[in-house]
Amino acid sequence: MSGKYYDILGVPKDADEDAIKKAYRKLALKWHPDRNANNKETAEKKFKEISEAYEVLSDKNKRAIYDQYGEEGLKGGMPGGGPGPDPTGGFQGFPGGRGGTTFTFTSAGGPGGGFRPFTPSNADDIFSQFFSFGGMGGAGGGRGGAGMKGNPFMGMHDEDDGFTFSNFPGSAGRPKQPRAKPTIQRTLAVALEDLYKGATKRLKVTRRQLDGSTREKVLTINIKPGWKKGTKIRFANEGDELPEGGAQDIEFLLDEKPHSTFKRDAEHLIANVDLSIKEALVGFTKEIKSLDGRTLKVQNPTPVVQPGQEMRITGEGMPKSKEPGRKGDLIVKFNVRFPSHLTAAQKQAMNSAFP
Repeated sequence: MSGKYYDILGVPKDADEDAIKKAYRKLALKWHPDRNANNKETAEKKFKEISEAYEVLSDKNKRAIYDQYGEEGLKGGMPGGGPGPDPTGGFQGFPGGRGGTTFTFTSAGGPGGGFRPFTPSNADDIFSQFFSFGGMGGAGGGRGGAGMKGNPFMGMHDEDDGFTFSNFPGSAGRPKQPRAKPTIQRTLAVALEDLYKGATKRLKVTRRQLDGSTREKVLTINIKPGWKKGTKIRFANEGDELPEGGAQDIEFLLDEKPHSTFKRDAEHLIANVDLSIKEALVGFTKEIKSLDGRTLKVQNPTPVVQPGQEMRITGEGMPKSKEPGRKGDLIVKFNVRFPSHLTAAQKQAMNSAFP
C-alpha cells in the first residue's frame, strides 16, 4: 500500500506515536504560512499535506485502514466497490471486522458506529489543537484554535529546529528556554576622538539570501559620547537569512583605536609629559591638545617636580555616558628625563648650585 503519508512526515512505517508527533511539530512550524510570507503558496500546500498526514497517522483507526488499503480505501474509493457495511458496527474486510476489535472513525473525530469516508480537517485547526492540547505531552487547555490565529508562534519554539516550548498550555515539566539565535559578531574599532565627541558610522553589509543571492545594506551606528570598549551594538534580523525563518542578528563589539597622546582609564584620560631636569627643578609650561581640539596649558604643580609625580585636571577626561554633561578627569604623569652625560661646565654649575 501507499506510503505517501509516511514520506510526507519523513518517518518509517513502524514509527511510534512520539516520532509522528515530533515530525509533525517540526514540519508544521517550518512550513506554517505565517512563517513563509515570501513563499506562501508553496507553504500552504505543504502545510495542508503535513496536517493531513499527521491526522491520519496519529489516529490508530485511520492509520490501520490506511496501512492496509491506502489513501483510496481511506477516503472511500476502494477498488471494486470495497467491502460493505457491517451491521455489528465494524466494516467487513477491514481490520477489526467480525471477530475482532471494531475500528470506527469519522473526519469530525466524534464517536462512530461504522465507516465514514475520511475528509481531511482544516490544517489550522489541527495545528491549533496540537499546540493547545496533548501535542506536547500534556493535557493542557484554555487555548484553542481561535487563540492561535493572532500569533500562532507566541511562546512556541521547536527544539529540533532551534525552538523549545516554554510556558505553554499543556507543556509538561520545567519550561525550556529558547535557544539563542545565531549571531554574526564583528569588531568595530573607533577613534578616541569619536568616543569623546560622538560620531555617526555607516557600514555596508552583504546579506546572503536562501536562494543564493546577496543583498547589500547600509547600517547606521550612532556612537554616543562616553561609550566604552566592549559596548555591544546589535542589529536584529540584518544578517544572513536562516532556513527556519528570519535572519541572523549582527552584533558589533566596540573597540578603541590607540591614541598618540591619551590613554583611557574608564572615565578618565591619562597623558604622559616628559620634563628635562631643568624643567623639573625650575618650572615649565606645557601644552596638551584636547580630544575636542582645545589647547590645555599645564604648568608645574609644585616648585620641584619629582619623577613619576602626577597632577589631576578635573573635568577634562571622558564624558560620562550615564551622566550627561559630566566628565572624568585628566591625569598628567610627569616623566623626568635624565641626561646620558654632563659636560665639565655642567658639572661645575651643578656643584655650584648644590654645594
